[in-house]
Amino acid sequence: MISLNSIIFNGMDATRIDVQVQLATGLSKPEFNIIGLADRAVKESAERIRNVISALNLHMPPKRLTVNLSPADVEKSGSHFDLPILCGLLCAFGVLSPEKLSNYVILGEIGLDGAIVRTDGVLPAAVWAMKNNMGIICPAAQGAEAALSGHKNILAPAHVLDLINHFNGSVTLAQPHTNEIQQSSQKPVGDFAEVYGQESAKRAMEIAAAGGHAVLMVGPPGSGKTMLASRLPTILPEMTADEILETSVIYSIAGQLGDKSLITNRPFRSVHHTASPVSLAGGGSDAKPGEISLAHNGVLFLDELPEFDRATLEILRQPMESGKITISRAKRNATYPAHFQLIAAMNPCPCGHLGNAALACSRAPRCAEAYQNKISGPLLDRIDLHVDVDAVNPWDMKPTTDTPVETSAQIRARVVAARQRQIARQGKMNAMLDGAELNAAAPLSNELTEFLNTAAEKMSMSARGYNRIKRIARTIADLRGAPDIEMADLAEALSYRPIGRGKYGVK
Repeated sequence: MISLNSIIFNGMDATRIDVQVQLATGLSKPEFNIIGLADRAVKESAERIRNVISALNLHMPPKRLTVNLSPADVEKSGSHFDLPILCGLLCAFGVLSPEKLSNYVILGEIGLDGAIVRTDGVLPAAVWAMKNNMGIICPAAQGAEAALSGHKNILAPAHVLDLINHFNGSVTLAQPHTNEIQQSSQKPVGDFAEVYGQESAKRAMEIAAAGGHAVLMVGPPGSGKTMLASRLPTILPEMTADEILETSVIYSIAGQLGDKSLITNRPFRSVHHTASPVSLAGGGSDAKPGEISLAHNGVLFLDELPEFDRATLEILRQPMESGKITISRAKRNATYPAHFQLIAAMNPCPCGHLGNAALACSRAPRCAEAYQNKISGPLLDRIDLHVDVDAVNPWDMKPTTDTPVETSAQIRARVVAARQRQIARQGKMNAMLDGAELNAAAPLSNELTEFLNTAAEKMSMSARGYNRIKRIARTIADLRGAPDIEMADLAEALSYRPIGRGKYGVK
């Protein structure tokens, strides 16, 4: 019996799959069976591999060929089992040596002509193989992707014959290099210098960027909410090497990494309000990551927030607190990281013109109350900054020399400095602080404590909201470069916490 290694992903973790091949005599013609808990793509491997063997001018012996994928209780899915199954058969036929292949993790889809084509999850497979002191065999098109892990034992053949010739010694496959990697094509859009007026909203976005806080913008149509959100990535710090690798792993598992590319810019995921719970949270039969995880280390933008299905929005509550999301299915559980920055926008009512007597509909304010109540109180309580975005005055649409508009680069310099203070002090962003960490990073004097307690009581603030005010005040102090929180920091932080539903809503 021949035994080789492949892999299947369970969220960011992986399970080693033992591909066992056994030949039994006593038949007048070949019989090829794949057993084990597997989906249709795995079962169809038998037909693809039959054609490849024929293309290689090999003949199936008149024996029962059984391929067992172990462990049996883990469902195997995907076409990446083609290559390890074929390698196992070639070892059983004596074409390849099982000893040479036994210490490799093998994955790749096989074309009918023997070409080894792209598959999902090569980067995390390379990371797993390196941690477990194993080599990896993957498609040539993804050799550079595997090399991103830092692994030095990578074989990336373009065709099955290349792999056979390598192990038989007639050719040597070159080690892939990361210099073939390109940066991701997704780049930040626009500049804050293009946003005229809206100084209070831009200030809120700066605070959000500095501390990693969630934001909800409420205002009439055309006031610039989407424009502000789309420019947030332009003031966020560059991704660290660890963030680039972790984010790229998620995109690799999701099959969205692209050809020889790397996620080097912070993700900005703009989700349409018709999105299903599965597309947002992730899932399906193979428990792929959803928009929440694809926005990891970046921004998740939800426009027209009340138009989302309420059950879909409630999915956000748990990952906003824990920074991860667990997808539970009948045959698989997967946990993905989800440290995203939520930016949401909404109109105050269906027509969007609440408070404007000339444009508002006749049903105001009743329609506004029903519209805003589509968003649950627990979800609103998890959003740090609530910002009213008024319609822009036409006279503010043209910049003047008296009031120069700040560029994204200028704002970003302050954001980066504030983030550096947070990392030096506590090793994480202020939005992630809780419990003892928050008390140590944001101590309040007796005077400030009394002020905050009084405000919290008058505003009927929850304990979660109370802590979020402290986090925001700590970020405002960091933007000033101050070691301690002052009264002005707390007062500004409280201004972003609504009483009722805010200026545009029904009290």
